[in-house]
Amino acid sequence: MVCPEKYGTRADNYGKYKERVVFMTQEVRDYVIEKTKELINAPSCSKEAKDAANAWLAAAGTEKEAEETAKYLAELEEDIMPVDSLIAFANSEMGARVFGGEEAAKGVAAHGEAIKAAGANYCDCPACAAAEAILKKKEALLA
Repeated sequence: MVCPEKYGTRADNYGKYKERVVFMTQEVRDYVIEKTKELINAPSCSKEAKDAANAWLAAAGTEKEAEETAKYLAELEEDIMPVDSLIAFANSEMGARVFGGEEAAKGVAAHGEAIKAAGANYCDCPACAAAEAILKKKEALLA
């Protein structure tokens, strides 16, 4: 998840969650584990998100689970790319470099416009899709 804009710091986001994490149901844990593995395997996943995902997986079911859940949610919220940011990034010089040229970037921007018109709030790359699915379970993860 290459996000051109930052929405607060990891420390700010972590602070929002560290006192609210509770034990999740096994059904929620299994779902989040599945989506976490999808995130880790996504070519578009940032190093920071991959590190947070691996740390959360290692902590699942241990005394460190609550702490790592808070960190993981904070990282996902920081990294997920809003669709408007995707469109703006794809239309930039940096977007052209990242996406392999101006024509490819224009295609990404057009795709962003199409998914936005269909109601998407976020980029639909594999990493952002997995992050969005996990974040939709945030209330089940937090008290």
